[in-house]
Amino acid sequence: MSGTLREGDRLPSENQMCRSFQASRPVVRQALLRLQADGLVVSRQGSGTFVQRRPPEGLTRFTAASTVADMLRCLELRMAVESQAAALAALRRTPAQLHDLQHALEDIEKQMGTGELAVAADFGFHQAVAKASGNALFEQVLQGLHDTIERGMTVALSITREGSPERARRVHDEHHTIYRAIAQRDMQGADLAMRYHLERLRQRVTDSQRDR
Repeated sequence: MSGTLREGDRLPSENQMCRSFQASRPVVRQALLRLQADGLVVSRQGSGTFVQRRPPEGLTRFTAASTVADMLRCLELRMAVESQAAALAALRRTPAQLHDLQHALEDIEKQMGTGELAVAADFGFHQAVAKASGNALFEQVLQGLHDTIERGMTVALSITREGSPERARRVHDEHHTIYRAIAQRDMQGADLAMRYHLERLRQRVTDSQRDR
């Protein structure tokens, strides 16, 4: 995040990192595996570990570096849960629930249009999708993750707000695509749209080169 290591740079050896961080080799290896899973570094056999991409430079202004991993783990769970919730919402949603989704979508657009962080509106949209699934357990999962989800949304939306108007428009379009698939009762489309949105959210947090 600091920029000391840039894309393509090789990380110090495991032995060097063990000495620098006063950590055991298993701890260092576990940390490297997490960085690989998040797409930040890549291991090349016989050559070492290299920086594949760096998070946005402003990321640490919005959250502590130590919390980023928790946000990314939460996104992994959300991809599994919310994509299925969206597919079921496309199958089961009622006219009243579709109206709630549209209202949440309008709130996101309105708040982002005035430069606000539409965190509550964003969470409300995802909660409305879970409710429209017809399975209360989806709602309970999101509510149980409420604080972690909202922290991640705050970071992603803060980064988006500092970017171009085009970036903000893409965020709104992602939500609208989910809504449209649910409105059209397109289960596969809703599943894919939700997965795409959450993957893009992940990229906005981890990749300084995306969504400029």
